[in-house]
Amino acid sequence: MSKQYSLSAIAQTLGGYVLGDETVSISRVASLANAKSGDICFINDAKYQKALVSCEASAFVLKERDADLTTLPRIIVDNPYAYFAKLSAFLNPPATVKLGIALSAVVDATATIPASCSVGPMVVIGENVVLGEHVVIGAGCVIENNVTIADNARLEPHVVIKHDCVIGPHCHLFSGAVIGSDGFGYAKESGVWLKIPQVGRVVIHANVDVGANTTIDRGALDDTIIEEGVKLDNLIQIGHNCIIGANTVIAGATGIAGSAKIGRHCKIGGAAMILGHLTIADHVTISPGSMITRSLAKADTYTALMPFQTHKAWLNTAAKIRHLDSLSAQIKNLEKELALLKSI
Repeated sequence: MSKQYSLSAIAQTLGGYVLGDETVSISRVASLANAKSGDICFINDAKYQKALVSCEASAFVLKERDADLTTLPRIIVDNPYAYFAKLSAFLNPPATVKLGIALSAVVDATATIPASCSVGPMVVIGENVVLGEHVVIGAGCVIENNVTIADNARLEPHVVIKHDCVIGPHCHLFSGAVIGSDGFGYAKESGVWLKIPQVGRVVIHANVDVGANTTIDRGALDDTIIEEGVKLDNLIQIGHNCIIGANTVIAGATGIAGSAKIGRHCKIGGAAMILGHLTIADHVTISPGSMITRSLAKADTYTALMPFQTHKAWLNTAAKIRHLDSLSAQIKNLEKELALLKSI
């Protein structure tokens, strides 16, 4: 059985104030469509009022301006969405882990692993690795030589941390993430590609989340740096020597080529592509699927998309795009001719 909390206990722990019966017990967060008795839902916008009317939840989280949308018990807060995240974490704490080192783990004698850590089955930990307090290493992870992982970091199963990388405190790396693999660096000589050794590191600051199967390449010379509070979705590629500014969020399947510098508090939509050696200013938003081919010096929302069409219509549009230069030249000539006619 899930543990239950009264609305008053939730508000005392997380903030906000209760309208209605504060003794109502809550055990689960739920969507408006599927909520049942004992569940709590949030509404961040009054446009969901119709869904609220038919919702079977026992309580709601609302903004002050929306407090009268229901007479059912509710917690009033400034930011229901953020509150819901905190409430979900409160009602769904992480599963407890077994402290110590699993018998099947392979740990080098030079590694430093405090007693407060949990090292799962089939983990491999190399020479001179240093773990902070309360670090959790999931089953099958590989941590190569000279890696440092700070306090309260958590690696889900099958994460790979390559040699010399640094993981900050309270980071959460999800399954399949690879940190510090070689960057894509080659030099051509006599028609043959020569591999350039990648001798930098990946340095991840505090409170960073790295999604499943996301890869962050080590620097060629300087470090690849992920600053504090960055949140990375699944299947992201970050190239060598990139810098991702603090509190930036990047959605899945995004690709960032080498030496790009992303500012702080940016929002990058899924499947966006950012070319190498570009600089993106702080507070920039990039729409999903956009191809960014030049630096963005001003905070704004940028989109590089064409609306989808049927294939036949798209072929027609593409054919017209190929003739834009000639059409532009014709328009300029017509403008000159029109100006001459007006001067007569």
